[in-house]
Amino acid sequence: MPLALVALGSCIDQRQFEVLIVDGRLETDPVAAVLREIEGALLLGITVLTGDPIRDALQVSRAAKARRPDLPVVWGGWHPSLFPLETLNEPSVDVTVRGQGEATFVELVERVAGGGDLDQLEGIAFRRDGEAKLNPPRPIVAMDDLPAANYALLPVERYFRLKAQRQVDYISSVGCYFRCTFCADPFVYGRRWTAVAPSRMGEEIEALWQRHHFTELAFQDETFFTYADRAAEIAHQFLQRGLQFDWTATLRADQGVRLDEEKFRLCVRSGLRRVMVGVESGSQEMLDWMKKDITIEQVLKTADMCVRHGVAGIFPFIVGFPGESDESVDETVSLMKRLRAMSPHFETPLFYFKPYPGSQITEDMVRSGYELPSTLEDWAEFDFIGSAAPWVSPEKYRLIERFKFYNRFAGGPETWRRWPLQAVSRWRCRRDFYGLPLEQMLIERLHPAPRLS
Repeated sequence: MPLALVALGSCIDQRQFEVLIVDGRLETDPVAAVLREIEGALLLGITVLTGDPIRDALQVSRAAKARRPDLPVVWGGWHPSLFPLETLNEPSVDVTVRGQGEATFVELVERVAGGGDLDQLEGIAFRRDGEAKLNPPRPIVAMDDLPAANYALLPVERYFRLKAQRQVDYISSVGCYFRCTFCADPFVYGRRWTAVAPSRMGEEIEALWQRHHFTELAFQDETFFTYADRAAEIAHQFLQRGLQFDWTATLRADQGVRLDEEKFRLCVRSGLRRVMVGVESGSQEMLDWMKKDITIEQVLKTADMCVRHGVAGIFPFIVGFPGESDESVDETVSLMKRLRAMSPHFETPLFYFKPYPGSQITEDMVRSGYELPSTLEDWAEFDFIGSAAPWVSPEKYRLIERFKFYNRFAGGPETWRRWPLQAVSRWRCRRDFYGLPLEQMLIERLHPAPRLS
């Protein structure tokens, strides 16, 4: 669900303005859908993530400007937050919003409606007389000072059909206190964090549950378990109100070992069924280098707690950091296999490091001469999911891709339909033998990976 757009739209006074969200993924022709709606519109806001979504945003922005040259086009989201001025090199973009955008966007809408200028409007960059100007940043706003997310702005039942489950996405906190050097969050949010109070969450989620009868609540927080007492109070709210659904959330390994058994048991009683624990590497040396501030022992203890309480786990890893040794990659592969063996309900997805803008590692690389893309069209080619950085050799990439495939099928529940490929995959992973990957070629030919944008 496009929760960033929902957050913005929920803050707008709908007694004065009509708010309409167009989700391109739901449209046969997204550009035509936007063009149908912009007649009479005050402005067009687009949330933009680095990579393929930039291509989509450029197509929509340029078409809107061609249809209505007077229409202010505003970009927000991760990429404009990292490159507020550079994004304005695109003639079809008039304003960029950086960081937490709710309060900024409300003030922007009101100024545009009233014909006011944009000077000193905190949190934006804009173009005046052909020159891009960067205004002062806006301090982070407490989430309890913002309105509740208005899910009436979305066709919720349609999302249920597309998800093939009655799952609602929800954000209860934004920001992160931690300092991981591969992540852009410290740059965008300045290592600050704010959250909705548990009592308010209980009221909001109960109203959502009664209206939409969902069966799963997916918290999209970066660090849901930042405070154990808060997580326990949220669980208590669910139990006290008699809410019956499963829920999933993020959990750092160091938070897991500090979360006492009684609080975790309370969360499980209230419906906690899956956690995502970012591990990133099986090498303690690499974890220390990237300032992850966790230990391998904490990862294993957190995983063991999940096993004992019947909670599924997703444990993401990253390889291909600049200068990473073969030994480090081997340690990562070893820890991934160890976690998969602990539970059929554990997953260990593996990604490649890409120099994402705003992260400390990337900034260090740039100072050493690495060149980031320089145009929006170049950034649209940035793939931070499927491909490796140029310093990962073709041989290493091929080996990792084969391991990823067989590791994915080696775990999971044992069923008669999965058994043949599962047995082969387990045999290969036990022996680290990935030559002649006929099974991989057959599966990927029959089921090619979908485009993400």
